[in-house]
This record gives sequence, structure tokens and C-alpha cells, in this order.
Amino acid sequence: MNPPPVSAAGMAPELPALVQRYLDHVRFDKRLAERTVVLYTLDLEKLCLHAAAAGVELLQVQPGHIRRWVAQMHSGGRSGRGIALILSGWRGFYSWLGREGLVASNPVLDIRAPKAAKPLPKALSVDDAVQLASFHNDLADPWLEARDAAMVELLYGGGLRLAELTGLDVLASSSARGWVDLAAGEAHVLGKGSKWRIVPVGAQAVQALRHWLTLRDQRLATGGTAQAALFIGRNGPRLSAQAIWKRLQERSLRAGLATPVHPHVLRHSFASHVLQSSADLRGVQELLGHANISTTQIYTRLDFGHLAKAYDAAHPRAHLKSSGSK
Repeated sequence: MNPPPVSAAGMAPELPALVQRYLDHVRFDKRLAERTVVLYTLDLEKLCLHAAAAGVELLQVQPGHIRRWVAQMHSGGRSGRGIALILSGWRGFYSWLGREGLVASNPVLDIRAPKAAKPLPKALSVDDAVQLASFHNDLADPWLEARDAAMVELLYGGGLRLAELTGLDVLASSSARGWVDLAAGEAHVLGKGSKWRIVPVGAQAVQALRHWLTLRDQRLATGGTAQAALFIGRNGPRLSAQAIWKRLQERSLRAGLATPVHPHVLRHSFASHVLQSSADLRGVQELLGHANISTTQIYTRLDFGHLAKAYDAAHPRAHLKSSGSK
């Protein structure tokens, strides 16, 4: 098979008529967005180049060819996610060829991209987390300061998801998506999969919440509209996730942290710090509301990283002796 000719622009190969037919099919018959068609075109350009380099016709491509090309892309530095997207484009092309009766089987059907290494969730050090939770802005509006401090205490002290925090009401009710029982020191939250769980609320969080509720209720009593939501904005309605995200980022910088913190970092920090102290993986799973413990196990990697750093810093056998030592 001769390599496909280069286009006049000198950038991409001139695609075979069969590929052009497929692109017309997704553009006009399936009416996919133009951006999607462009991405399909780029995927199929790659397929044509690989096939040309291997000297194989597109209709004769076998699973072995696809595996080899995946390995080449991976060794060339392309990410697993990027390869998965390319394979998806190729898979759709060969599915269409099969429906057209031009190939007997789809060579991409059972080919999967290399798994990308899961990045560790970001977590604050204990010192940074405590610094943020203990921060008090004397120059801020006392009403906003009390609210924001209570939110930080719940996010870090209870490991709540952002959606769980925004869903909290002041009182329990049949329509509530969560509430805090201050007397019992518990937060009842509706998590992913519409599953309820109870999260302990520490003494610091209880104190912050009591202070916030006092100021909240005073403002509503002086002309505000009654609100079920625990955390509300200046004008009364339930505070949005975007507003909480922004307030937390600003607060973390004012507290002296090097980088802005978003709500999920506090959830990760909660999990990591509890696990470091207790080593109770099942307990952390329950507190976070993870359906599968494999999701929680990622925090054991965080914990090991913490221990490894401590070992490197403190253990007398962690480092090679200098050349001058005897």
C-alpha cells in the first residue's frame, strides 16, 4: 500500500474516498457537531498514516496492527486518555465498515488503551489544614466571617462533598437533603446515589455553627425571608456551589496558604488525616460515603507518601553516606 498523498497544505494526508464517505455519514446522516467531525477526521488521519507505514490496506487491518499502533503511541508519550479517544474514533469507523459489509469484524472492538496512572488527590498538610480552619479575618463582615468559618469546619472536619454542604438545611424535614443535629454532634447528609449517611461533627465545628446560626437568625429576624438552607447568601437564598468555591479560595489565600484551596481538597485532607491517625480504612470509607472501598484505598497511597517523606527526613539509613565518611 502506497502512503496516502499529502494535502496541498502539507499538513495532513489526503484521506481515502472510503474515509471521506464515513465522514460524510457522521456529518450529514448522524448530524454530529462540526467539532466532533473534525476530531474524527484527525483520528482517521492517524489511522491512515499508521496503515501506510505498515503497508496494510484499511480493510485488511487486524487487531495485531491496532495493538502495535497503540504501543507506538504510548511509547511516544501519548496519554492513555488520548489513546482511548483515538481508539473510539477508529472503532466507530470500523463499525460503519461492518454495517456496510466491507469488513467481517471490527479489529478495534476489544482493544483498550493503556490505563493511565491515577493521580493522587491533593491534600493539605495537617499544619496547613489547621491554619485554614483556625483562621479568623478580623476585617471581614462578622456575618460573612461566621458563615465561612462554619463552612470550612464542616468541609474539613466532616469530609463533606460540596453538594452535600450546599444541600444542608437548618432543620430536619421530609424534603431536606441534609441537616446538622448540633445536640448530637452529627450531620445527616444525602450523598451520591441518594444514600444517606451520618457524619460526626467535632466540637470546633459545633461551636462555629452555633455562632453562625445566631448571626444568621438575627439577620433573618430583622426583615429577611425565612430560609430552610443552613448556608445562605447576603440576600437570603441558599448559597451556591460556585459561591462557596470562590469564598474558600479567597479565604485560603488570606489565611496564608501558598495556593488557593477548593472544597474537595478539604475532603481529601479530612480522609488523609483521619487515615494517618487511625489506619481504619473501613471507618474512613463510611465517613466519606464511598460505595466501594477501592475508592477509599487511594488515601492509603497518600498516607504512604506521608510516611515515606518522614522516613527520608528522619531515618539514619535513608541516605547514602558522603564519600568522605568512614
